[in-house]
Amino acid sequence: MKNVLITGATSGIGLAISKKFLDMGYSVYGVGRDFSKVSIESERFFPIVCDLVKYQNIEELVRKLKKEVEIDILVNCAGVGYFGPHEEISPTKLHKMIALNLEAPLVLTQLLLRDLKKRKGTVINISSITATKSSTYGCAYSATKAGLLHFSKGLFDEVRKTGVKVISILPDITKTSFYDELNFREGDEEESYILPECVANAVESLFLQREGTVITEIIIQPQKHIIKRK
Repeated sequence: MKNVLITGATSGIGLAISKKFLDMGYSVYGVGRDFSKVSIESERFFPIVCDLVKYQNIEELVRKLKKEVEIDILVNCAGVGYFGPHEEISPTKLHKMIALNLEAPLVLTQLLLRDLKKRKGTVINISSITATKSSTYGCAYSATKAGLLHFSKGLFDEVRKTGVKVISILPDITKTSFYDELNFREGDEEESYILPECVANAVESLFLQREGTVITEIIIQPQKHIIKRK
């Protein structure tokens, strides 16, 4: 049985991906800060409480995990976004975005990469469609996601000869709690947003390819582009 490590597993896209891998027969080690509202009835789901903003916590997490299990798939999904004029986003918020959206995936990947090479594993990075374009009032957030996308591309070229797959998924606006504290949200029409399950289905499709074929990047968009101000 293969093992998956997923960050941001307590809600939204990360939770949907966790459930999808369980349905696919994998054991899932889900990382998050609070699992009190997570309802997964599976003996193959193992919650790990960790604040990924501090890289020292990530090192401790991996050190303990390696004593128990070998990871075949790493899914870097945890993220946070703050939006508005750049001068109004505090250094604390900037640090949190950089640490969680960019630093944590880089550190986790580095700590697990030798093992992933041995097992010809997979790294899946959940970036954002904002990584591909100018993002007014979200320039810092989009910069972290663009950095993650660029990291994925470079890492794949670096490790592809070892059998490791590196994949980026770039969702557009998704109906999740991500927007709860923001001043905008998805539109009311179902065609104006994607669901976390849409991203999870895209992840599943990655493992339906013949051996030797890698889908390295997936962009997922709603049919209509509608953003509502709160």
